[in-house]
Amino acid sequence: MTPVQHIWACALAVERQYGPRAAIFVAERIGALALRGDTAGVETWKAIAARLANLSPPGRGEPD
Repeated sequence: MTPVQHIWACALAVERQYGPRAAIFVAERIGALALRGDTAGVETWKAIAARLANLSPPGRGEPD
C-alpha cells in the first residue's frame, strides 16, 4: 500500500466508524496531537481530514 492509499484507507475507516461525527473526531485528534507537539501526526491527520472532506457530499454536516 502506498502512503497515499494508506491516507485514503484511514479516511474511509474513520468515516465508517464515526459517520457524521467523523470530522469532529479528526479535529479532536489534530488538536490533541498539536498539544503534544507532534507535527508529523498533525500533518497526517490533516491529510486524512482533506480526504474525508472529499468523501462527504456537499451540504452534509453534523445532524441537529
